[in-house]
This record gives sequence, structure tokens and C-alpha cells, in this order.
Amino acid sequence: MFLLNWLLHRLPAPLHRTLYRAAHWGRRQVWKVWRPELHGVRVLALDGEGRVLLVRHSYGSGRWMPPGGGLNRGEDALSAGRRELLEETGCALADVRLLVLVTEDLVGASNHVHVVAGRTNDVPRVDGRELVEARFFPLGALPHRIPARLPAELAQWIAEYA
Repeated sequence: MFLLNWLLHRLPAPLHRTLYRAAHWGRRQVWKVWRPELHGVRVLALDGEGRVLLVRHSYGSGRWMPPGGGLNRGEDALSAGRRELLEETGCALADVRLLVLVTEDLVGASNHVHVVAGRTNDVPRVDGRELVEARFFPLGALPHRIPARLPAELAQWIAEYA
């Protein structure tokens, strides 16, 4: 995996983003047929002002979402949350807690998502490859391009974490 990541990061960013989009499309096609059971993590990262960190990926819907990703074999949700946030945004996560396990349909796959919450004092950075934007938003001023259910979920998760 290290070698593949090293090679991919040697490609020009626009080509790398194209490969992300192609891989995402292929993954969705496989999920429609095989209907796998996935295990992932979604990270509710709050800054010192109580704002929530949202990201936009270079693939998929282009909507703002909390950072996250898949759990590695044998990895617990809290470790995965810390790892995913650091990999995607360069932010370290402290005071981490598991809030809830949500099961959702993801293009035919059964997606078991562990929602973890924590705090960060770091400024998010994007690589221009997997992520194209990452910013903190006050709960009352979320961006327009987000899933319809997300504002209510974020409010609930923040209340549970506080």
C-alpha cells in the first residue's frame, strides 16, 4: 500500500483526481452486485469555537461531509477516526469518543459507520487530490451543498459530545 501511495503522489494532481473518480465509480459498481458489508468511521471534529470540520472530496457527489473512511482489519473506531482525520486533513484529534453506530445503505452495500467525535486545534490542509476543500463551519451557518439529513445529525452528535 505504501508503494502504491508513493507512486500515486508522483502523478500530477489532476490525473490523480481522475483516478479517484474512476476508482469510486468502479467501487460503486461492485457494491451494486456483491452488496458487501462495510465498516467505516465518520469524524465529528470540533475546533476551539465549537465549529465542525467538513470536507469535499474530489470524487462522488461533491457535497460537504464530515471526514471519514474505512476501518482497517483489526482497527478500532477511535483509532480509525484519528487516522482518517490526520490522513485527510493533517489535523490531530483529541478527546475522542464513540458516539453512535449508524447502518446505512450505500449503493447496495450495508455500511456500518462508527461516528466518533473529538477536538482539534489544527488548521485543515487539503492535498488537492482526494480532498478539494476542508473548512470549519458554525452549526448555524453550514454550507448549502450537504446531504439533507446532515444538519440534524450534526446537531444531535454535537449535543451528545458536549
